[in-house]
Amino acid sequence: MKKDKLHFGWYVVLASFIVLFFNAGARYAFGVVFKPIIMEYGWGRGLLSAVFGVNMVLFALGLLVVGKLYDRYGPKWVLLISTLIISLGFLLVSQTRSFLGFFISYGVLSALGFAGTSIPLVSTLVSKWFERKKGLATSLALAGGSLGHFALVPIVALVTQKWGWRSSFLGLGLVMFIVNTFLILWVIKGDPWQLALKPYGAEEEGGKVILSDEPYGLSLGESLRRSSLWFFSLMMFICGAGDFFSTTHLVPMAQDYGIPYIKASKMLGWYGLMSLFGLLGAGWFSDRWGCRIPIMLTFLLRTLLFLMLYLYKGSWSFYLFALAFGFTHLVTAPLTPVLAAKLYGPKNLGVITGLINTIHFIGGGFMAYLGGMFYDVFRNYQLALLLMSLLSGIAIFSTYAIKDNGSEKGG
Repeated sequence: MKKDKLHFGWYVVLASFIVLFFNAGARYAFGVVFKPIIMEYGWGRGLLSAVFGVNMVLFALGLLVVGKLYDRYGPKWVLLISTLIISLGFLLVSQTRSFLGFFISYGVLSALGFAGTSIPLVSTLVSKWFERKKGLATSLALAGGSLGHFALVPIVALVTQKWGWRSSFLGLGLVMFIVNTFLILWVIKGDPWQLALKPYGAEEEGGKVILSDEPYGLSLGESLRRSSLWFFSLMMFICGAGDFFSTTHLVPMAQDYGIPYIKASKMLGWYGLMSLFGLLGAGWFSDRWGCRIPIMLTFLLRTLLFLMLYLYKGSWSFYLFALAFGFTHLVTAPLTPVLAAKLYGPKNLGVITGLINTIHFIGGGFMAYLGGMFYDVFRNYQLALLLMSLLSGIAIFSTYAIKDNGSEKGG
């Protein structure tokens, strides 16, 4: 490969960016259609949150399957089939008239589609294309999710206000099908080992690329026997709980305190934009000083933010929460495959990160559901906010305990 030729890994980064742009917009739009769906059907927040919770749990379990399929077959077919499923799910959501139909189309089908087109798979794909600038490349790809969150959530709110939430699901389903299919068939390729190419920045000796016959690494069973994976998993459970409690309930909570629908939806959009800065900062920081320090700082900030919203409810506090919490939202996303690769090696990275992210999203589904239930019982989110503040404090200590024979130097 010529030195002046752009490494193919950067094309993978661009395609991944676009896939995540629409994936994130579709996932986080649920927060802005939450109240409109309740108004149409008359369901309680707990019941609708339960559908979202089932979606998250099935999505999380699907990551385990996706990780194994990725390790065995590569990304192309996983991404293509997942795109077909999520597009079908969204199209059916737009047509359903019953709880059972909504449950199957959003709670089940959309969840399975999300699993194969989401951050865990894409970050694993990108990380395999890079030895040098791994954190930066992963962060750039995942920035698509932040910008999709920022750009598409307010658009979905406007479409919902003018034409209804069904039109929003219909439009998202069609666009994802067209764009993702093109990128998967024409741009995204397998990892460099499968193509006999070196990752970006791989060591060379005498002008020849050094490639092992097979990437090294621990098996899932060997990894589970190390305490670091359990601390890692606890931290990620709490991380997911905070992420999806916030993205699901921020808009309806703000509306409860008199903030108009479009203004509250824009808060969720700004939340997404701020996640971009935290994402890029995390990748840059990890390349220099390791992964644990930015994660610990993330949970320290979250502890304070949940406590602030517990004590103060006003336009300024909701905006501050959206901006600052948004900054922390994707910090762990690029760091998870980087840290896992350092601790356990790249050979089984798909299934190991699949397990870790499964636990993350189960935490998200659990707290999104619990938040809705707390509201139905107490008519407010106070207990949920206090619980999340306490859990975020626990995550600080769990992150500090992620050590594996000193392999993660500098943080």
